[in-house]
Amino acid sequence: MTNNEFLIGSATAGSQVEGYNIHSDIYAQEYMKTGGYKEYSLDAADHYHTYRDDIRMMHEAGLNAYRFSFEWARIEPEEGKFDEKEMEHYLDMVHACREYEIEPVITLLHFACPKWLIGKGGWEADTTPADFGRYVRYVAEHLRNENIRYIVTINEANMGTLIAGYLEKILKHTDGAGLQIGMDLEKMAEQDALAKEENLSVFGCETAAVFTSPRSPHGDKIVCEAHKTAMRILREVLPETKAGLSLSVRDLQYTEGGKENADKDWEKDFLHYLPVIENDGFFGIQTYTRAIFSADGEEDPAEGAEVTQMGYEYYPECVEHVVKRVHESFKGDLLITENGIATDNDERRVAYIRTALEGVKNCLDAGIPLKGYMYWSFIDNWEWQSGYSMQFGLVSLDRKTQVHTPKPSLSFLGSFLKQE
Repeated sequence: MTNNEFLIGSATAGSQVEGYNIHSDIYAQEYMKTGGYKEYSLDAADHYHTYRDDIRMMHEAGLNAYRFSFEWARIEPEEGKFDEKEMEHYLDMVHACREYEIEPVITLLHFACPKWLIGKGGWEADTTPADFGRYVRYVAEHLRNENIRYIVTINEANMGTLIAGYLEKILKHTDGAGLQIGMDLEKMAEQDALAKEENLSVFGCETAAVFTSPRSPHGDKIVCEAHKTAMRILREVLPETKAGLSLSVRDLQYTEGGKENADKDWEKDFLHYLPVIENDGFFGIQTYTRAIFSADGEEDPAEGAEVTQMGYEYYPECVEHVVKRVHESFKGDLLITENGIATDNDERRVAYIRTALEGVKNCLDAGIPLKGYMYWSFIDNWEWQSGYSMQFGLVSLDRKTQVHTPKPSLSFLGSFLKQE
């Protein structure tokens, strides 16, 4: 494919690749007994220092885009106090992209937030949209002369509701008293008390409503309002830039009797947000697999099905299916802001990408305004609570030496634009 307007790239998140995001809520939770993190992020992939070499590597492989995050906690480490040096760091990442003919796709919030925000109530607090807006305006003012084409306001805005749904799924097997079978209530009470004590010590509040916490309906409204606030500011300051949010969506399928359950999930994960995003400059699709529903609800992958290191079913066909279904309701531009596979077998990664890109071609042939595909992730990284055990990268990471070595999948992805 020789369409230079189509973006083929990879994606990262600052906390997962830069290292030492010390003013963030995530960094604080890494060191908490109740934080749930297996490994410390430490220097991660040291991308904070290696970004120029990494971006050059993308260019040499044939990529023409890179989606990365500006880290709010670095830029505004104290409420209302901005760090100009850190802002210059991210601007230099933009400039490095330009030097190597890479289109920068900027994410303003990729899960991690300033620690001080959580002390104010985090993503359940009515003050958060205004706080986010102040940060967005600061960044936007610094981007006035950078000719940025795409900005993702919030990564996977539905993450908190997805986690709440996951917990609900775990708790659905209950006895007549409404308690999960086998649940150790005494241990749960102890853990809850410890969490409250730790949260008070670390954040100054008993409940740490971080972005990836199970989200209440009120919290969901807060996230939507934060996005709308960001959109108003970006339209004012950067009117030529297309902005939108991303959602995590799966290819929802069903067996006999399962359509109603599948439709409920699509409503919760996507249609619910349509009134919020329908006038945005684009919509970011993040999809990795499918889910199959029966009359009893979501089913586990079939016995013998290939699964990734994350436990997802290997199903790259989700790209074409999800793009086409989203397009039925959202008629604006689309970006695949994340799609990928966690595996230590790069041949399977290449096969996954090949099928995903075949789906991309089919969508383009169907006239869908799909503007780009960003593989997750550029490099094997710190995958949040899973630590360094998940290998999503097109590039391998030697944690001892910090050497970044391209895998065959990197050049395979880059070859897409050269195909006739």
